[in-house]
Amino acid sequence: MKKDVKCDDVRFLSVSKKGSSNFKKEQYKKDRYKRDKYKRDVVKGDWFKKFLLLILFLVIVLFIVLIKFFDFSSFFESNDLSDNDSLYNDASDGNSFDADILKNSSDGDLINSDAKGKVPVSFNLVATGDILCHNTQYFDAYVRSSGIYDFNYVFDDVKKYIEPYDIAISSLETSFAGADKGYSNYPRFNTPDSLAEAIRNTGIDVVSTAGNHCLDYGFFGLSRTIDVLDANGLDHLGTYKTKEDQSKILYKYIGDVKIAFLNYTYGTNGIPIPDGKEFCVNLIDKDLISSQISQAKAEGAHLIVACMHWGTEYLTSSNSEQDDLADFLFLEGVDIIIGNHPHVIEPFEKRVVTMDDGSVKNCFVAYALGNFTADQNYANTRDSIILNLSLTYDFDDGLLIDSVTYTPVYIYENNSVSTHKFKLIDIEDAIYKYESGIDTSIGVSLYNTLKKELNNIVSIVGDEIV
Repeated sequence: MKKDVKCDDVRFLSVSKKGSSNFKKEQYKKDRYKRDKYKRDVVKGDWFKKFLLLILFLVIVLFIVLIKFFDFSSFFESNDLSDNDSLYNDASDGNSFDADILKNSSDGDLINSDAKGKVPVSFNLVATGDILCHNTQYFDAYVRSSGIYDFNYVFDDVKKYIEPYDIAISSLETSFAGADKGYSNYPRFNTPDSLAEAIRNTGIDVVSTAGNHCLDYGFFGLSRTIDVLDANGLDHLGTYKTKEDQSKILYKYIGDVKIAFLNYTYGTNGIPIPDGKEFCVNLIDKDLISSQISQAKAEGAHLIVACMHWGTEYLTSSNSEQDDLADFLFLEGVDIIIGNHPHVIEPFEKRVVTMDDGSVKNCFVAYALGNFTADQNYANTRDSIILNLSLTYDFDDGLLIDSVTYTPVYIYENNSVSTHKFKLIDIEDAIYKYESGIDTSIGVSLYNTLKKELNNIVSIVGDEIV
């Protein structure tokens, strides 16, 4: 007898004990039939289960395909995009989708997405006056123990009016030509690189660089200034290292709104622009301005902001050239003008402009915002405002100017201390705290000065627009 016996054989052997050979044969046939039938039933059952699983799998696949199809169909219907449209992400601000960053078509025109279905976008644009750095300022920022320059303390009290908002822009009126060139004061400015870091830490995003001091250290200083701004993550415009760079317009995105920034200066203090490098600074030239505005429109800009380095120094009102240029810029397609250079505050105004085709649009101009940082002593040169424009862009109706507010700022030099003398003071807050007894540390003399400067500021720019 075999040692390894299958269960069916056990049944057969147990039956064989009945002793009849015929019985054995008959019983064997019956058992064999049962075994074969059992195997057929098992095989048949396995095949049927596999068939059901296959059908279930095909149904699931078909269901998924149908869902995907209807999802993408509704997407294309709701956005009204043609087969040729291409969508890109805005890598600069981390948005996962921005319908206005679109691929150029074969003829060089930008493919614009249809505005239908887009909701209005509200945001705040903040702007400050000129950033200068006199020698007294970088002497004050020097940290003897470490050998570095730290300007951060200057902005501590006012960064809350800049940092939280969507876009903040400022005007740079110095160069970062490097320590090897020696730091210097007026008339040729060269400032420690760490000022750029402090500007960034204050919350400023965009720096206009086309100004009368941009060539104080020649093309080298201009180029190195750009490098320092890049190293500190600051967007910039107005000066350029190459012709190709000049041809690229700076855009910022707020949701689906694409905003172009342009920058021009009246001159470079008589310093000639290097031969063959006419691209390095945008001068106020109507042909250049018109071409760049046209480029911004062709590239799908919804709003255009022009940063103008213009005006008469120390004059607290706009001159005729500024007025004419503002009219020209608005009619060409600019929506907002942020002016600087005079070192004092000049008025701002909201306008409704009638275009050549008879359409109307809302516009805004601030002729000058004053010195944001400097150490000048002429009248009004220690005053500035931090401008806050609350805006809404409606894809059907264009720009809506919801409000125009400002924070009056005073450049204070505390001569009773040996370091960290310079500080930007929120004038209204300091006056309120002094009068309410919350903080009287400014003393009566500075309190009276702040009251006087506040009256001057309000008399120049007028009331807020709310």
